[in-house]
Amino acid sequence: MKPPAAANCNMPPQTLPDWLAYLERLHPKTIQLGLERVCQVRTRMLLQPRFPIITVGGTNGKGSTCAILERILSVAGYRVGCYTSPHLLRYNERVRVQCREAEDEALCQAFAAVESVRGETPLTYFEFGTLAALRHFVDIGVEVAVLEVGLGGRLDAVNAFEPDCAVITSIDLDHQDYLGDSRESIGFEKAGIYRQGRPAICGDLHPPSTVPERARAIGADYRQIGRDFGFVAHDGGWDFWSGRQRYLHLPLPPLSGSFQLGNAACALEALTALQARLPVSESRLRESLAQVELAGRFQVLPGRPAWVLDVAHNPHAAHGLAENLRQTRGSGRTLAVFAMLADKDVRGVVQAVAEEIDAWFVAGIDQPRGATAEQMAQMVRSQLPTASVAVYRSVPEALGHACRSAEENDRIVVFGSFYTVAYAMRAHPTLGNSKHGG
Repeated sequence: MKPPAAANCNMPPQTLPDWLAYLERLHPKTIQLGLERVCQVRTRMLLQPRFPIITVGGTNGKGSTCAILERILSVAGYRVGCYTSPHLLRYNERVRVQCREAEDEALCQAFAAVESVRGETPLTYFEFGTLAALRHFVDIGVEVAVLEVGLGGRLDAVNAFEPDCAVITSIDLDHQDYLGDSRESIGFEKAGIYRQGRPAICGDLHPPSTVPERARAIGADYRQIGRDFGFVAHDGGWDFWSGRQRYLHLPLPPLSGSFQLGNAACALEALTALQARLPVSESRLRESLAQVELAGRFQVLPGRPAWVLDVAHNPHAAHGLAENLRQTRGSGRTLAVFAMLADKDVRGVVQAVAEEIDAWFVAGIDQPRGATAEQMAQMVRSQLPTASVAVYRSVPEALGHACRSAEENDRIVVFGSFYTVAYAMRAHPTLGNSKHGG
């Protein structure tokens, strides 16, 4: 049998799966923060984007804010590149132009461009992918790029590129092994995406002091939700206010949860700050808000029982999930298919949603960082000694048992990780072979 191209040291990978397998083997660590390596390769690539860049960081809400910015700017007529992570079903989801996923061939060409100058510099999977995404955006001629920070901010690969505006959506405990064990330390890392003289948006109502302090220290144009801009929700719509702009009776974006209006307000404040360079008419703004789509964020799938998919993987996000479950509870039960990564705060997530769950179907995740089914069961039972907890080796097995246990008016909420939601999406007949975007 002929070995795959990626295994041959004299031949570069030829297909996207080969490239992704190669990237996974390239660096001994999945995560290694620091900008030195990625900046070295960026310089060799002569990769200096001329288009405006909006960088979006934060603990939760990054994906929603990116999706809102991407849709508004696309509807306004700009050629928009959007880079997000992680993906659910296909790597292509991470790199989009005009809300459409990049084709395999374009991604392979971008990966090859990185590899051709990388030399002996080791890059992580995310670092390699970030450079390739920006290479693709430059080559295809985007007019603006929206970049989601992968982890933290200050030392994240996305921060190797200079933003014209930087947004921090929320700040809470997550990735403590890398970012520190307090909101102050995490805020300091996230505020590292702010730049001198550039708009620095903060969507956390009560940010740790390190965020505004960092903005002041570097002379950023700091704008705080609730103080410099904000929103007012009302029946059937919402208003956005800023010192520079007012929009009344805006349509609600089709993203569940009142917290999504905070994300939308951050997006609108970023566009207000960049209005001179990226003007957007009010009519286009209104049109685009109703078109926003984002898979895996309280995504309700058709059928009876209904499936609810949510990538919530930390306590802050789980509280948002609990709010959505509470507001949409019907006459039936809520069954949880639950699996998480071992380095996450499983107990905190369980506590956040406990009152909204009637039965637990816990599973393991077959990934290096995945918690086993036994670990998950132990942590759920330690928080909820009297809860109904069934244990299964895998998410598909847990999902199958939940479906057989559910009655017509029940709902099955699948949550805890992007991996968990991805397993469910592959299993659902309406999503397994579909493409997101466009």
